[in-house]
Amino acid sequence: MCGGRDLGSFVEDVQKIVHEQAKLPPGYWLDYGGTFEQMISARARLMVVVPVALLLIFGLLFMAFNSARAALIVFSGVPLAAARVGLPRWRCGIFRFPISAGVGFIALSGVAVLNGVVMISFIRDLQAQGKPLNEAIMEGALTRLRPVLMTALVASLGFVPMAFNIGAGAEVQRPLATVVIGGIISSTILTLLVLPALYKWFAGKKS
Repeated sequence: MCGGRDLGSFVEDVQKIVHEQAKLPPGYWLDYGGTFEQMISARARLMVVVPVALLLIFGLLFMAFNSARAALIVFSGVPLAAARVGLPRWRCGIFRFPISAGVGFIALSGVAVLNGVVMISFIRDLQAQGKPLNEAIMEGALTRLRPVLMTALVASLGFVPMAFNIGAGAEVQRPLATVVIGGIISSTILTLLVLPALYKWFAGKKS
């Protein structure tokens, strides 16, 4: 962080001012290294790691349910949780995510998918036992309410100290913690309310 700002936006402003005001003689150039250079390299790797991680998550969901439809329903928690994290930053005019926030998004994706798997698997088991769709969804949502809430609570509380850190390492820990906590809250609401509705809609169309 640089005076309360992330390193990337600070260096961009420096580059803009230097480009406008500094006139370098022929044969001279400016380069920005150190932590900024490492950040650029890490961001490039993250642009590859995040899509690969999401593809692996979807592949595992498909293997678990043996159904692309069920996998997509559970996987819908990932983009909706990401929207909950990204929209406030967009409204504030912040279009850049720190590297640690990207790492937090990967962790968040795992928690969001885990809750969805717990919910949908139980509903499908109830259907396999012969219960009607509406009854299976209602019973599954109520029965899995406590496990889903406990998973979200434990995961969120583990990041609370990082979210309030103001000492050394806060520039890394706080973005990571805020992404995970905010995303877990939205993904939990999705799992308990939106996910059963999506499953009912898709299952109804299938039948």
